[in-house]
Amino acid sequence: MGLVMWALMTWLDELGRVDRNLVVSVAVVVSVLFIRWLVLRVVHRRIDDAQVWFRTRKWGTYVAFAIVLLALTDIWLGGIDSAITYVGIVSAGIAIALTDVLKNLAGWAYILFRRPFRVGDRIEVVGCAGDVVDVRVFRFTLLEIGNWVDADQSTGRLIHIPNGVLFTEPVANSTDGFPFIWDEIPVLVTFESDWEAAERLVLAAVTAHAPDTKDVGFGEQIRRAAQDYFIRYTHLGPTVYVSVKDSGVMLTGRYLVLVRSRRAVQQDMWKVILRSFAERADIDLAYPTIRAYLPDRLSTGPQQEPTG
Repeated sequence: MGLVMWALMTWLDELGRVDRNLVVSVAVVVSVLFIRWLVLRVVHRRIDDAQVWFRTRKWGTYVAFAIVLLALTDIWLGGIDSAITYVGIVSAGIAIALTDVLKNLAGWAYILFRRPFRVGDRIEVVGCAGDVVDVRVFRFTLLEIGNWVDADQSTGRLIHIPNGVLFTEPVANSTDGFPFIWDEIPVLVTFESDWEAAERLVLAAVTAHAPDTKDVGFGEQIRRAAQDYFIRYTHLGPTVYVSVKDSGVMLTGRYLVLVRSRRAVQQDMWKVILRSFAERADIDLAYPTIRAYLPDRLSTGPQQEPTG
């Protein structure tokens, strides 16, 4: 073994500086990747939770990347002190040439430390909505929802978004701190309908299928969320709002629902509403209509003046 090391060191000494640094760099990268693979393989045998394993694998990648970056800096620039001096000299050029790259790196650090979202959160940014399935150094990935698919269900597409957009675009997080959102179900009935009876039926349907605020601990979750955000809800139960539209009376049921349950809950509510309306002869769903008023003289035709 000692002879092999002596021969290797002799061979490296005979190489030029660039060739020697290149060989050492390749050796460092291969060694770090091998150690990462070996450690993750051992750890994977002790982790059953898929989410914990995903995070462990990601952090293993981050640590390996940092080690390789520091090692290559020391190899090619002759140590940290020299690296700082060198970076200070060329920082202006790098800032201009790699603006987007540096912005994405800063966005990655922002995601790691400020946590505007985590893997598994449902967010919307730059007009794209979906569940966060991956976060990398230069971009994060969404499993798209909506678009041509009705409601908030998956399209099956992956959307890759650069991390830098977090500094210039608003990010809507539907699950951070409070996993419920307000949803509404609009029901339009005709002016001739008994809208008060319809209001009671809509409220019954919404109440029957909306989550029970006491059973799921809404109050406690809101109190926890209020420690980080100024959230103040005084009324959490389902309700129905009445308004007048062009074609009839609008009854809007409003309720809290889990983020990923909107479509299923709305479907159950609509089934109850349609069945209950079908049993009532005095309630009809409305749709856009046009009413025309014709005076009597128009319906009897033109009048002829007497002659002679």
